Amino acid sequence: MTTKTGSPKRRLGDLVFSNLTRGAGLAILVALAGVGIFLLVQGAPGLTAGADDLKGHSNFASYVGPLVFGTLLAAVLALLIAVPLALGVALSISHYAPRRLATAIGYLVDLLAAVPSVVYGLWGIGVLGPKMIPIYQWLDEHVGWLPFFAGPYSHTGRTIFTAAIVLALMVIPIVTAITREIFMQTPRLNEEAALALGATRWEMIRLAVLPYGRSGIVSAAMLGLGRALGETMAVALVLSASGVVSWNLISSTNPSTIAANIALTFADATGTARNALIASGLVLFVITFVVNAASRAVVGNRAAGKGI
Repeated sequence: MTTKTGSPKRRLGDLVFSNLTRGAGLAILVALAGVGIFLLVQGAPGLTAGADDLKGHSNFASYVGPLVFGTLLAAVLALLIAVPLALGVALSISHYAPRRLATAIGYLVDLLAAVPSVVYGLWGIGVLGPKMIPIYQWLDEHVGWLPFFAGPYSHTGRTIFTAAIVLALMVIPIVTAITREIFMQTPRLNEEAALALGATRWEMIRLAVLPYGRSGIVSAAMLGLGRALGETMAVALVLSASGVVSWNLISSTNPSTIAANIALTFADATGTARNALIASGLVLFVITFVVNAASRAVVGNRAAGKGI
């Protein structure tokens, strides 16, 4: 049915659904703006806080700098561990494992995302940390000339590297789920053409599957990075933090992360010290927003056929 102007008449259901979806999108924008405004207003006094409210630091930049370093270090280490494992699992599900086994593996990987972060933290303290002590001792004795393993090694296992492994386990389900779907969308003709030319299965994946999913892999990794940047409880439970800048991955003297620092000190903070913590949360908000915006830009380029 059309109107006198020739345009199709929209049904009531279409109008309601369109307005509901538009309202849902607007609600997300309003919530995001509300969080940003709250952090900006409440954190503004903390930007000019003194040394008494900044744990002895002369200004806010010197206070938040080590926290930003620890946040980025833990997240990048987690990404370096998680992405290769996630790609291997995704390829196994999409191209190697039998259908029933692939389905079971997919379910198990998806279940990892449902495990609460506090459970990961407790596992990191009670299981992973003690298991890593002999490894840290070996690294200290044999490759201690590297600044990353200079030692003295931690006798508790609560290090930035242990925290990164825990974060990696939390990132793997996200990266695996996205890359698995992308790999399964590879045009079948491309795969069959590579196999018909005599390529092995790995050569087919290297020549047809990975190039097709390249931008998707990047976007999945960046979404995983955003997840690792904002993690709080697992890092707060595992990491024995001291708020320093250090590249040593196996020592008890570890840099802290913004989220863990807020979780551990916010309850006891008052006045301007609390404003400084909120200001550090604003910094984390900006970093996470930039990472996620960059990942969406990569996805948009892929959808538009521009590649990376």
